[in-house]
Amino acid sequence: MPKLRLGYWAAQEQFDPETLLKRAMRAEVAGFDIVVVSDHFHPWRDKGGHAGFPWILASLIAEKSKRLEVGTAVTTPLFRYHPAIVAQAFATMGYLFPRRVFLTVGTGHAMNEVPLGFSWPGYREKVERLAEALRIIRLLWEDDFVTFEGKYYRLLNAKLYTKPKAPVKLYVATSDRRVAQLAGLYADGMLTNPRGLEKDVRELFEAMERAAANAGRDPKALTRCLEFKVSYDVDYDRALQSALYWATSAVPRQKREKVSDPRELEKLVTEQEIRKIEKTWLICTDADAIVKSLAELMKLGFERIYIHSSSPDEDKFLSLLGRDLLPWMREYYEELRRPLKVSVE
Repeated sequence: MPKLRLGYWAAQEQFDPETLLKRAMRAEVAGFDIVVVSDHFHPWRDKGGHAGFPWILASLIAEKSKRLEVGTAVTTPLFRYHPAIVAQAFATMGYLFPRRVFLTVGTGHAMNEVPLGFSWPGYREKVERLAEALRIIRLLWEDDFVTFEGKYYRLLNAKLYTKPKAPVKLYVATSDRRVAQLAGLYADGMLTNPRGLEKDVRELFEAMERAAANAGRDPKALTRCLEFKVSYDVDYDRALQSALYWATSAVPRQKREKVSDPRELEKLVTEQEIRKIEKTWLICTDADAIVKSLAELMKLGFERIYIHSSSPDEDKFLSLLGRDLLPWMREYYEELRRPLKVSVE
C-alpha cells in the first residue's frame, strides 16, 4: 500500500523566492514530505506579484533540506520550454537529488507564453503538443540518440548525456478527461483540484485508468495528487481577503486565455470571481473545517496531497498544520485503507 505523501505549495506568483525558501524549511520541520514549486513567467496579478524561476528554487530547496522531495506544478513544456530542455533540466535535478525530484506538466496559460512572442493556440493544439512533449520527455530519459518526428516537435539523434540516477516521477495536471487520458498513457499519475467537483474527479480518474489499461499499463500504479487550496484565519474576512489575491485565476478560461498582461487580468475580476474563490478555496476560521473538507476529499483515494495556503499569517498556519493537521491526515489515511473486519456468527 502506498504511503501518504504531504506537500507544501510554494506559490511563486504570490511570494518572492527568499520567503519561499524560508517557508520550505519551516514546512520540513512541520512534517511535510514534499515542496511543490509553481512555474510561471507572469504572475496572476501585477500588484504584489512575483515570478521567480522555479527550477532554481526547487534545486535550492532540495540542496538545503537534504530530505524533501521537490518538483513543479505546473510546468508547460509547449512553447517557452522546449520539451527536450525540460527533460534535460529534470534529468540533471534527478542526477543531483535522486528519488527526490518530480515534474508536473500541463497545457498552461497564455500569460506565460504570449509575453515571449508566442501565439496562443486553441485547446486541441495544446493537448496535441502536450502529448508529444510527454513522449519526448520519456524517450530522452529512457533512451539514447532519440529521433522524433511529430506534428509540432522534432528530435534528431538527441541524447541526454547526464541521465537521472533514479526515475523522475512525471505527473499531468488537469481537470479535463482528454488530458487525463494522457496521464494514463505516459505519466505516473495525475494532479487535480477537485473542491466542489467530486463527481467530475471520479470521471477523470476513470479516464486516466482506462487509458492506462488499454495501453497495457497498470492503472493501480498511477498516483492521484490533490491540490488543496485553503486560507485560514480566526477572522473570516481576513482569510477571504487574503485568498482574493487569486481572484484573477477565477476569471473564466475563455476570457483569461485572451489576456497575458496581469494588469488587464485584474480589471476582469467581478463579484462572480469572488464567489468562485469562496467555492474553490476553503476559507475557514477553525481547524475542524479543514479536517471535514479533507476527510471527504481523501475518500477519493488521493495519495499525494499538496496544501496550497493563502493564509494571512502563514507561519501560524504552518504551526497548526504541523501540530494538528498533518498527524491527523496520516492517521486518517491509514484508517481509510485498513481492511474491514467482517464477523461471521
